[in-house]
Amino acid sequence: QVLLVESGGGLVQPGGSLRLSCAPSISIFSIQIMGWYRQAPGKQRELVAFITSSGATNIIESVKGRFTVSRDSAKNTMDLQMNSLKPEDTAVYNCYAQPSVGATVYWGQGTQVTVSS
Repeated sequence: QVLLVESGGGLVQPGGSLRLSCAPSISIFSIQIMGWYRQAPGKQRELVAFITSSGATNIIESVKGRFTVSRDSAKNTMDLQMNSLKPEDTAVYNCYAQPSVGATVYWGQGTQVTVSS
């Protein structure tokens, strides 16, 4: 069982920034893959970004150049730095963790990000 605690969501104006954090109950370096999904009202859930235990990352095209996914070893968190936010980034963001290939995927509780003036 891996517990994930998210933080950092909120309301921000277009062009602003937010940083989401996901803190697992085990070492982030023992988790094969961690990442973020988001789901906007009336839309399908989409994978936003992920990072592997080796540090490889992947970001969806619509947020490339604006979002960065990383791990903070000191805080034992996986973070999503979101810059130049747009109204279309408004969604509930969920972090997930898969300790190893084929293992159970664990989910955070979700955090709301609202981009509006």
